[in-house]
Amino acid sequence: MIGSVTEVLTRLTALSQELAGAFRPTTIVEIVARVLTEQLAPGRLSVMLLDIDKNQLAVAYHNGPRPASTDEPLLQLALRRGPLVFADNVAARAAEVGVILEGTGPTPPSWLGAPILAVTRTIGAVALEGNRKNAFDDGTLMFTRAVLAQAGIALENARLVELLSSGKREWEQTVDAFNQAICYVDPQGTVRRTNRVFADLIKLPVTALPGRPWITLLPPAWIEPVARLLNSGPTPTPEGAGTSVEVRAGERTLLVTAIPTGEPGTAVLLFEDQSEKRRLQEQLLQSEKMSAIGQLIAGVAHDLNNPLASVVGFSDLLSEAADVPPRLAEPLAVIRQEAERASAIVRNLLSFARRQEGERHLQSIRPILESTHQLLKNQLLAAHIELTLAFEPGLPEVEVHANQIKQVFVNIINNAAQAIASGRHKEGGGRIEIVARCEPDGISVSIGDNGPGIPEAVAQHVFEPFFSTKSEGEGTGLGLSICHGIVKEHGGNISVEPGGAGSGRGATFTVELPAGVRAELSPLTRGAEDQTTPAERQEHLRVLVVDDEPHILHYMQATLESWGHEVVVARDGSQALKRALMQPFDLIICDLRMPRLGGREMFQTLARMHPAVAERIIFATGDTVRGDTLQFLEELGRPFLQKPFKLDALRRVLAGVEKAGARG
Repeated sequence: MIGSVTEVLTRLTALSQELAGAFRPTTIVEIVARVLTEQLAPGRLSVMLLDIDKNQLAVAYHNGPRPASTDEPLLQLALRRGPLVFADNVAARAAEVGVILEGTGPTPPSWLGAPILAVTRTIGAVALEGNRKNAFDDGTLMFTRAVLAQAGIALENARLVELLSSGKREWEQTVDAFNQAICYVDPQGTVRRTNRVFADLIKLPVTALPGRPWITLLPPAWIEPVARLLNSGPTPTPEGAGTSVEVRAGERTLLVTAIPTGEPGTAVLLFEDQSEKRRLQEQLLQSEKMSAIGQLIAGVAHDLNNPLASVVGFSDLLSEAADVPPRLAEPLAVIRQEAERASAIVRNLLSFARRQEGERHLQSIRPILESTHQLLKNQLLAAHIELTLAFEPGLPEVEVHANQIKQVFVNIINNAAQAIASGRHKEGGGRIEIVARCEPDGISVSIGDNGPGIPEAVAQHVFEPFFSTKSEGEGTGLGLSICHGIVKEHGGNISVEPGGAGSGRGATFTVELPAGVRAELSPLTRGAEDQTTPAERQEHLRVLVVDDEPHILHYMQATLESWGHEVVVARDGSQALKRALMQPFDLIICDLRMPRLGGREMFQTLARMHPAVAERIIFATGDTVRGDTLQFLEELGRPFLQKPFKLDALRRVLAGVEKAGARG
């Protein structure tokens, strides 16, 4: 039935060659089933394989009149006892070894069963039923065992190949999930493996990289620093191992690290993109610079406001004096005008640099735009750019944080000025037009320029964070996104009309703000907003003036004494504290920042020792940009004088003291 020995050996040799190229279990089973069918012609053939995940047998192949099952008694017998063949009287032979076949279906004339082994582990089984013309014998069993021995080896190899493939896939999926580019280099400088990020970095298919020298894959500028890392020179130095170097790829900065592996001479090159980190570091540095500038402005403003307070004060005092010669009237007016101009510049700097904290207030948009114009006026004049303001009548008030909204306008105007500067081919100079209009639900402020406009593709992204068309170092891409956030927080909207080619105009940004609702003003608020000069003094006041600037003391003493008040001066808080405790004063006008003992410390000491005297202090300061200074003044909830102040402001403070005395 199975042929001569030569035929059998030839068939087994051919089977061995066929199985050598099969690496899928289903293919191996089909080959085995075909060989057994062709050689033994069974009436029924079943092949069972072990499902490793479930750890149980499953039918892998079946050919016969009845369905196959892994619970068949004869099959279970072959698994327990090893290869068996029943050449005749199958039921009786099975009964001899304790297997009862009654009720299991028709008994075949002959039966053969054998396990499939991988080394010493059973991984499956085969069951064959003979027919009356073709009975199985020991020769049949030997042939079947030889076939299954080769099948066991092939199935184990297939399992190992699958494990290897699965491990390779898992490794690839793992390293491809990394954000860093990875390249595994052997001692000969040949690439063994890479991930897709590395392939994308050098713009080559990932399948084309293994087996190629790394030196042929990287840009020329990278070769020398990477070679130092790998110690691939003629005299390797151990200091290079595990260190890092920086390389450039266009606008990107990459940090390359060589990580030694367990195999001598091999290393993993790790390329980490540092561009975002560097950008964030630069933004943090820029933020720290802005914070430092704010502190610088605070100090400079204080130092400027003290002499300006004397100039403004004395010019006010002289302008009210009746004995000033007429020929000095015009020079005095110029002094006063220029002093007020300098005062406005410092005030705008303070206002813009002040921390963006605090509540929103109902106010007109006009003074905000005008102070923004004054802040940028010199800068625009130097760039030969004319800025015009237009206000539609009847503009409603808006509830805004003035400094934040001013920041929005400053940013947009600066962008417009830069756009105009980039398109100097235009004739007639640069122009920026600001128009404030009434809207059904509030106001709109349009800022247009005669620059080159914004491309449509760029205009769609101008409010996105970190989006910038400026060169590196000229912008962070945060300005307009911050503006967008500020306007949205105020319940408004900001939009852009790109202008540009064909439109005959530059870009126009429009800020829309909702109208506010004015609440009923308290008596204190109404008094603070009343800008009219109060009635002349009706009471004689004793005033203590505390300041470390001699000119301010001179100006304050001369002014107050000309109004009929009694004035005592002190050059620092320590001297003032002694005088305030020894003599009664109706009012103490005290500077905040002084040597030896500052105004805040003096107030806190008085509040502990003599609270009634502390309540008579009115602070004068040239520094409200510092958050702690502003917070201290706001917590007191009392009026203060912002240097340089005009005589009207001083009169209102005195009037408030007189009214309080009258009520008392």
